[in-house]
Amino acid sequence: MKLRTSLMAAIGLAFAATAVHAEINVGVTVSATGPAASLGIPEKNTIALMPTTIGGEKVNYIVLDDASDTTSAVKNVRKLISEDKVDVILGSTITPNSLAMIDVVAESATPMISMAASARIVEPMDDKKRWVFKTPQNDAQMSTAIVEHMTNNNVKTVAFIGFSDAYGEGWHEQFASVADARKLKVVANERFARTDTSVTGQVLKIMAAKPDAVLIAGSGTPAALPQKALKERGFTGKIYQTHGVANNDFLRVCGKDCEGTFLPAGPVLVAAQLADANPVKKSALEYITKYEAAHGKGSVSTFGAHGWDSGLLLAAAAPAALKKAKPGTKEFRAALRDALEGLKEVPAAHGIFTMSANDHLGLDQRARVMVQIQNGAWKLVK
Repeated sequence: MKLRTSLMAAIGLAFAATAVHAEINVGVTVSATGPAASLGIPEKNTIALMPTTIGGEKVNYIVLDDASDTTSAVKNVRKLISEDKVDVILGSTITPNSLAMIDVVAESATPMISMAASARIVEPMDDKKRWVFKTPQNDAQMSTAIVEHMTNNNVKTVAFIGFSDAYGEGWHEQFASVADARKLKVVANERFARTDTSVTGQVLKIMAAKPDAVLIAGSGTPAALPQKALKERGFTGKIYQTHGVANNDFLRVCGKDCEGTFLPAGPVLVAAQLADANPVKKSALEYITKYEAAHGKGSVSTFGAHGWDSGLLLAAAAPAALKKAKPGTKEFRAALRDALEGLKEVPAAHGIFTMSANDHLGLDQRARVMVQIQNGAWKLVK
């Protein structure tokens, strides 16, 4: 009888411990290989810097590589949800993958924080996208910054060349709309694939249109291809890139052909050059300090910072969700979604996040600056 009582007591204590402590499982899929590797590698590196406890609970990060491939991204998410029973998904790196993942996370009622840029990932809001959040600035925000710079610098006509996927299409849609409102004429509209090795035909059409400037809507090192081709053909107008190229691999691949290029970027890219009064400077420098301590001076990219911001949002939202439910349950996932949607004025590497039911990005104009490539480095445009 005494043995039975002791055994029951031990079982009771075990159940009590289980009830009090439950680990938060975070599923991550990034493009650490393939065409988007220069974006996904710093994101993968950043996961190792994220907190291992939140709200007193242990956090496990399960990281998979989707190889910049949409099918692999969906497969990864299905595995993370069905086999690893994750409470939240972080990723993917690129827009096509993130868009393809939405159906899976919505079906399982699992919140997702994307590290990809297109507004289409979170807009328009519907029953599926209510489970999806993202950290990179919207195309519309960055398009506005580019158009303002163009019109302030006497650019009257512009040619557009972008990726032949959701990233390029989203950028063209937003940029064309803002350009039209500012009476900026788009005289050419071309596309290229992330894996293309030549864009001669597209560049010849652009040169024939004789634009004052060219906007290249690509990301990572593949975005260097049109720029190098334009320079080879003798283009002397202004060249703009998107925030999708803001890493050192792009500078390395593009080399001297990118000298003088303008682009919008998150403040983290030039954090040390920001005024001390800038509300993002402190939180941006915190990420830079952590990343460079692990990977060396000058190793930071804006893409790793998008990953860092996804972790900050999770860390800010999880304590509220833990008060309502236990990790590993559908109730916790729902509470976490609600908590993410309710975040206000969360300082991060790229900006200050304030979410709402209709805004699952939550960034304002504090999340963008204009930058120029000068002497192979990023220089804040003041």
